[in-house]
Amino acid sequence: MKIVHAAGELFPYIKTGGLADVVGATTRTLAEYGHEVAVFLPGYRSILDHPDMVNAKRLCSFGVDMGSDIQKGEVLSLNIRKNLTLHLVCRDEYFDRSYPYGRPDRDYDDNAERFIFFSKAVVEVLIRTSLKPDIVHCHDWQAALVPILVRIEERRRASAIAGKTVFTIHNLAFQGIFPRKVFGLTNLPDELLSMDGLEFYGQVNLLKGGILFSDSLTTVSPTYAREILTPEFGCGMDGVLALRSEDLVSILNGIDYEVWNPETDPYLPATYSVSNLKGKNACRRALLLKCGMDEGYTGPVFGIISRFTQQKGIDILLETKDFFSGDRARLILLGNGSTEYRRRSVEFAKANDGVVYLGPRHDEAVSHLIEAGSDFFLMPSVFEPCGLNQMYSQRYGTIPLVSRVGGLADTVVDIGEFPDEGTGIQFPPSDPEAFRKALERAVTLFEDKKKMAGVIERAMKKDFSWKTAARAYEKLYTEIL
Repeated sequence: MKIVHAAGELFPYIKTGGLADVVGATTRTLAEYGHEVAVFLPGYRSILDHPDMVNAKRLCSFGVDMGSDIQKGEVLSLNIRKNLTLHLVCRDEYFDRSYPYGRPDRDYDDNAERFIFFSKAVVEVLIRTSLKPDIVHCHDWQAALVPILVRIEERRRASAIAGKTVFTIHNLAFQGIFPRKVFGLTNLPDELLSMDGLEFYGQVNLLKGGILFSDSLTTVSPTYAREILTPEFGCGMDGVLALRSEDLVSILNGIDYEVWNPETDPYLPATYSVSNLKGKNACRRALLLKCGMDEGYTGPVFGIISRFTQQKGIDILLETKDFFSGDRARLILLGNGSTEYRRRSVEFAKANDGVVYLGPRHDEAVSHLIEAGSDFFLMPSVFEPCGLNQMYSQRYGTIPLVSRVGGLADTVVDIGEFPDEGTGIQFPPSDPEAFRKALERAVTLFEDKKKMAGVIERAMKKDFSWKTAARAYEKLYTEIL
């Protein structure tokens, strides 16, 4: 099949969260299966500065209608590997910036224009290059207009542009909601600014377009697929999603074993496997040393890599901060997010110097070292569509402590509920006391070396490889064509 993906991120070129990892692993694996895969991304400055871009070639220039204006851009293309091509939609006015979506404390004011332009550019390039893909697979609100733009252009030109469209919701909390006036930039028919189209409580909702007008709709875990049909987790879109419930498919994310594998990980000071954990102990010592802690510390080490947002349960962590005020544990945090959460986290770390460490906003090498060197990994999320770190953690023999929501509930087996199968610790979401009890359970487990070793072994033997998910997408594509 010819498959085109459109997204805002792709590892290793641009990453703010799990979306980049998922799109990177999906497209690479599909290419390995022999499909002809192309990925469209905005031409962010950080991608254009990547060493690989020295081999990029100009594919075409183009112009698209943006309201009453015509805005121009160009596309640079790079062959990443066999059967996999990256297309960068470039317009410096929109994408030559330090951050993809906004600064840490606020989004860019023109994000509507930026990603409407991106979506239109994807469709325009499909037309100009005669790619005629069998599948156009779009991810999250940044590419959510592509499915409807494809069909509108096909109707206008009376010719096919693509076979079927697929839209994946990675996180329903981010919907691309903008003032009503931005609808004019889409050049879509006026009737689409309605309850049956992009209108959402007097505003424009780009994600809604992907939900309503794609041929198939997917999300990233079975539990999350059920949750988003409820008012509690539907983020105001549960009614809209109910209209597409028969078309909503859950495909659980996997992880990329080329990138996340303790046996081959180049970021680690020592590699290891389930049959030989000596290297994990070396990683633990290296992590403590890097964080200015005593490398000979014998208590449990907890790690967390997260956006500092309400969704990720940072409030819950900070409400139980006294747990880490003594010598019973060490805590290592890495992440970015709101200025307020960052400030409170800095204060927390300073008040517990030598016990709590707060790392740089994003560091891929440190992320790998935290996964390998920690004993436990914390994910107290209020909601979590899928989550990847809990799978990375199990792969690295680091026991996850997770809220019982979304993909966390689907991928972590609680050791209390299932003693012979458990791979981690679950607790109810949004409950600081339940989180505290989970921390206490972790300490108790850590002190029982035999039981801890059994949990580590079971966790490391679980198969979270991306092949299962890629085959599921392949099957979906075939069924809808």
